[in-house]
Amino acid sequence: MLKKLLLTPLLAAIVSLAAVAPAGAITGDFVEDNTHPYVGLVVFYDADGEFLWRCTGSLLTPTVLLTAGHCADLAGGAVTARVYFQQDAGVHYDPVTEIDPVSGYPEYCAAGTLGVTCATSDQLYNFDYTGTLPDTHDVGLVILDQPIFLSEYGVLAEAGSLDQLATQRGIQDLTFTVSGYGLTYKNQLQNGKPNVSFRERLMALAHLVNLNSAINAGFNLQTAGNGTGQGGTCNGDSGGPVFYGGYDSNTIVAVTSFGLNVLCRGTDFAYRTDTEDVIAWILETVAASGTEYTDIQFTAI
Repeated sequence: MLKKLLLTPLLAAIVSLAAVAPAGAITGDFVEDNTHPYVGLVVFYDADGEFLWRCTGSLLTPTVLLTAGHCADLAGGAVTARVYFQQDAGVHYDPVTEIDPVSGYPEYCAAGTLGVTCATSDQLYNFDYTGTLPDTHDVGLVILDQPIFLSEYGVLAEAGSLDQLATQRGIQDLTFTVSGYGLTYKNQLQNGKPNVSFRERLMALAHLVNLNSAINAGFNLQTAGNGTGQGGTCNGDSGGPVFYGGYDSNTIVAVTSFGLNVLCRGTDFAYRTDTEDVIAWILETVAASGTEYTDIQFTAI
């Protein structure tokens, strides 16, 4: 699993010089996400087909899956991927066999699911992920070998959509929704309690904290999920969508990137997908990938 970044308040003052570590389930007051069937559990493998890590991603078309750049990390050894779109994709995971016998996670697509609720990929792309704040370039794409046909897909916010929120009064009241398959309870190592991951798609509400601090600078969306009725992200949620609005929203404004607290109880950061550079890269990469499903949808917020 991917680890969330640890930053102290002191480090935040010099964050422009720091290299971020990859971030990662939804923590806090979460609910099952049966609203976004196009959000999938993504498993990445090396050249030998060995499991590397898991992330979350969102279909923008039947074959174009949006995730984080540090997930589709070619330099880190990622070569292929498999995506499971079941809400309970890894719920039956057996730690002894290290396989979910129902879905096949993380080793195969269960019989009858290939091209239905499971797909493979050998086309991974990232936006030249740097890991250096604030502009980490933490966006990636996975082009599926088998199209997954659904009644709806994720919709990208138009370029500059979030900019207006940076200057509005009362921005702390603005709501976002996070979705993913990562850890739900992360405990201190010394307390003897294990981390808990249901490996199912969960979602929670979060509120906007900042868009233009030194750590954000127009590239990252900073949210917090503490408080009644709210939740945050953790290891394995990396690449998952951040929706503008409540649970019913399909409008993606960012992908989960990193966090400040090792126990996933603090502030979360997501890399914005509503910038002109990111949108141009996505469209150019999809056009060059050879997939016939290039009709990515955009909307204003």
